[in-house]
Amino acid sequence: MKKLTLAALAAVVAAGFMSCGNSTPKANLKSDIDSVSYAYGIMQSQGLEDYLVRGMGIDTAYMDEFYRGLNAGVNAGDDKKKMAYYAGIQIGQMISNQMVKGINNQLFGSDSTKTISLKNLMSGFLAGAKGEKPVITPEQAQMLLNIKIQQIRSRELAKQYGSNKAAGEKFVAEYAKKAGVKKLDGGVLYRVIKEGKGAVPADSSVVRVHYEGKTIDGKVFESSYEDGKPIQLRPNQFIPGWRTALTHMPVGSVWEVVIPQDQAYGERETPNFKPYSALVFKMELVGIGAEKK
Repeated sequence: MKKLTLAALAAVVAAGFMSCGNSTPKANLKSDIDSVSYAYGIMQSQGLEDYLVRGMGIDTAYMDEFYRGLNAGVNAGDDKKKMAYYAGIQIGQMISNQMVKGINNQLFGSDSTKTISLKNLMSGFLAGAKGEKPVITPEQAQMLLNIKIQQIRSRELAKQYGSNKAAGEKFVAEYAKKAGVKKLDGGVLYRVIKEGKGAVPADSSVVRVHYEGKTIDGKVFESSYEDGKPIQLRPNQFIPGWRTALTHMPVGSVWEVVIPQDQAYGERETPNFKPYSALVFKMELVGIGAEKK
């Protein structure tokens, strides 16, 4: 996609883009400069609408407003007062469309009904920008964010996904009562499907594993069996439940492993399952060491 350049903007001015509204000035190509200016304008406008929609999130229903603003910006020239005002609008829109949305997603996840306080955000932002004495120092603000963001996030997730957490806890408790089920550190449970007789890997060993992952309602969300090739990993580089299971499995073993949510992905939300999900894996330890080519 072509980017708008300063040269292109200058060409638009040279072409006589001097109206106050959103109308298109009439081209007057009497000289080479006129023609070149017009040609620059044509070439640099290619892909503009796509850039506005995809890059800036502009609704094409309001293109007339864009053209009105474009004219105003071009005609401001090097007027420092107007330049400062337009820069304020640009930064303000970035705060509204990017910063606020990003913070809301960080705090509230997919719950679009909740938002931070724009009034207080701007109070802090302007105090910092103007060099005024803030209610809290930047150092205190950073410490507060480090603590409070996680607290708010955890509280909101507990409200949204508390029932999923409870269902997982119930599933784990019931599975623990089944015949042949054994318990490992962290509450990880397993049942031997096939007993292996090989070595047991260390948590830093490279291991080759076939697996199938399911949610507690039996939905398969991932499987290495689909392409017939085991994955290679180090147990200490994966979720705690896998690390625990793999460092107790002899090579050749096939286990059904039930991992409580806090030993799986915890609060993390993924496309495959909700936060606080207990997970069930069929795990087959194929070997220790990278596969030889």
